[in-house]
This record gives sequence, C-alpha cells and structure tokens, in this order.
Amino acid sequence: MKIDIPKPVEFIMNTLEEYNYEAYIVGGCVRDSILNKTPNDWDITTNARAKQVEEIFQSRGFKVTETGIKHGTVTIMINNVGHEVTTYRIDGEYLDGRHPDKVEFTNSLKEDLSRRDFTINAMAYNPTEGIIDYFEGIKDLENKTIRCVGDPLKRFSEDALRIMRAVRFSAQLGFQIEDNTENAIRSLSSNIKFVSMERIKGEFDKILLSDNADRIHSLNDYGLMTNFLPEYDICEATSQNNPYHIFDVATHLICSVENIEKNLYLRLTMLLHDICKPQCKTTDELGIDHFYIHAYKSAEKAREILKRMKYDNKTIEKVYTLIKYHDYELYSNKSIKKLLNKIGEELFVDLLKVKEADIKAQSPKFYEERHIKLLEIKEKLNNILQERQCFSLKDLAINGRDLTELGLAQGKEIGKILNELLEMVMENPELNTKEELINIIKKNGINHIF
Repeated sequence: MKIDIPKPVEFIMNTLEEYNYEAYIVGGCVRDSILNKTPNDWDITTNARAKQVEEIFQSRGFKVTETGIKHGTVTIMINNVGHEVTTYRIDGEYLDGRHPDKVEFTNSLKEDLSRRDFTINAMAYNPTEGIIDYFEGIKDLENKTIRCVGDPLKRFSEDALRIMRAVRFSAQLGFQIEDNTENAIRSLSSNIKFVSMERIKGEFDKILLSDNADRIHSLNDYGLMTNFLPEYDICEATSQNNPYHIFDVATHLICSVENIEKNLYLRLTMLLHDICKPQCKTTDELGIDHFYIHAYKSAEKAREILKRMKYDNKTIEKVYTLIKYHDYELYSNKSIKKLLNKIGEELFVDLLKVKEADIKAQSPKFYEERHIKLLEIKEKLNNILQERQCFSLKDLAINGRDLTELGLAQGKEIGKILNELLEMVMENPELNTKEELINIIKKNGINHIF
C-alpha cells in the first residue's frame, strides 16, 4: 500500500535518510491512511537522537523547537507549520500511572512500537519499506477490533487514560473491543480516578461527538462513569411508564444525543436534559409516571456536573439554559417573543433542535403531531424575525430618555413602564411606534400609568 505523505513530511524523512538515519510516519496517520481517512497529524519517528535532528535541520536554516527533548521530541517548522519528530524510545516504569519514570532511547523501531497502546496505533510506514506492522494492526483494522499491544493489564496500568481511549476509538471507528482488552478495562476501571478531569473530558467529548455515542453505555458498564458522571447510573435503572415514552431514562438520553448534530454543547444538552428525572419521578393512581419540575432540577444538576468536569463557562451556561427551557410550552407569538427576550435568537433556534431531538427519542406514536407543532413554531419564529417584530426593550420604539422627557422622574418606575409597554407590543406589534406608545402613556396618565 502506498500512503500519500504531505511534501514537508516527506522532505523531513528524506533529509534524515540522507544522513543515514531511519525515518517513518507512525501511529494515527498510518491507521487513518489505511482506513482512507484524512489524518489530522503526521508524526515522524526516527533512530536519530533529538539533538542530531535539531542540528541537521538548523544547519539547513529551519527553526527547530525542543518541545519534548527529554522524551526525544523536537518540532521542525516548515512554512509556519510544526512537524514533530521523535526518537525511538523504550519507556521505564509508570509509577504515577501516567508518566514513565525514565525514558531510554533505542535503535529498534519494533521496541518503540511495542510501547504503544493499541495495535491499530502501532504501525509505521515509509515509502521504501511500506507498512511496518509487527503486532497485526492491519488484521485488527480488517476485523474492526480494538486490541492492546501486548498485555492489556500492563498497557492500562501504564496510563489509565488508555481505558478511555479504547472506548473512544471504538466509538469513533465503530469497532468492538477485544475480549482480553475489555476484561482488563473492567479490572482496572477504578484507576481512571487517578487521571485528571481535563484528560478524561478530552476523551469523553470525542465519544459524545462520534457516530456511536451509545458507547457511553459501555463507559457506565465498565464502571468508568462513576468516577466522573455518577449521576448517569441511576438513569439506566429508571423506567418511564408514560404514554409519551418507550425507553428508560438513560436510553432516551442517548437516543436524543444521536438525534442532534455533532455540536458539543448541543450533545451535552441532550445527554443531561433529563438527568434528574430519577429524583423527580412520581407514579399516580393509574400507574403512570410523572417527572414534575425535572427540567429545572436537571438544568441545575447539569451546571454542577459541567463545572465539575471543567467545561468552560460559556458552554455551561448554554447547556443550562437549553435544559431549563427544553419543556417550555410554546404556542402563541407572544410566548415565542417572551422566550426570545429571555434567551436570544441563537439559543432559541438551538432550543428547537433540542425539542426535535427530544421528541424523536420518545414514543413514535406522538412524533408526527409534535413535529408539526414544532414546524409551526419555527414558522412563527421566522415571521417574527423577518418582520423585525419587537421582543426586547432594545427594539421598543420608546426608551427611558423619552419617558424622562415626558416628565417621569428617573427610577424603578421607568423600568416598570417600559416592561409593561413591551408586554403590550409583544401582543400587538402594530403598537410599536414612538407616537403610539406616547399616546398610550398620556391616555393612562403619566403618574398612574398601569
């Protein structure tokens, strides 16, 4: 197989070979090329030591940065793009479950590849020799299998994040995890508590944004979720005996995730929008389950969860708002404008996506009826926006200065009057002219307006 290597990468490899060193592309770029995917990164490995690589390319006028010199990595800048080159190495013991206590450099490509996590990531390539595959990575790609290089217990003990990575690759590629690898995940899943939340979040986001977000069930089955999202577990045990639902809470959450576009805050919204349903569940005398105020409680819990998981404030507040209003009743133009006033146009459009994903994950018996209602809301929204109808104080044809000019003293009364006028205008858009609003004020008397 011939891999089409970018020109700068090929230049680096050829240059190293001119100095009688070996050079290969390695890891994910080889895997992705075999799968006919476009690689994100092109990592180069060589038996040249980092200082030797640095000297070679600096002598040719290139900027070289010692990005990880202790681990044998330097970055060569070509056309303002950095290209990492790393020396073959053997890792020592992983005493902290993340970093080797020492790194030894080696002249053996096989020894270097043997320390990597999964067989599909442990292949190398150069144009002369083709693909170097000591651990049957190609076979595992063909069989759609995630399998550790060597002993999975050893691999996962070296770095517990590899447990999350196994699930992430299975989600992104649609592969199954091989039995021994899966057994090791179950045995060592508690080690994930030693991994920083930022690193866990990075892998979790990739699972959530994959084509197989249902692998979140696997995260919980393996005992991983209890270390960063323990609220999910009870959702799997919470049935919904309600005409509008056919799934337990957890299955509904995952189905709704899969029903929405691959946008992080939207997928987080769907994952957490009913997270407090178990705590809100009541059953009436007919045996029908209800989940009163679950939207509010789920929004509050989602904010707590996302802070704990180190998401940024902007993402947290978007998710909070969308969950809080995901069950909000929208019917009239006025109700749409009121919510527009609260959350803004961008989040309102997102909220309609959230509502659509939600009803798609409910009973199909009611889908058509609810979908039609959403289309009607969307049409009303479009009319409001196209006609530039007023739904916020900034769009009101009168402002506080106008009221003071009419003789009203500055203070809380001005805000009260403006909000009352906004209520009237949202109901009757034709009233939103300065002349009309002043007439309303004068008719009602400046000091006894509403």
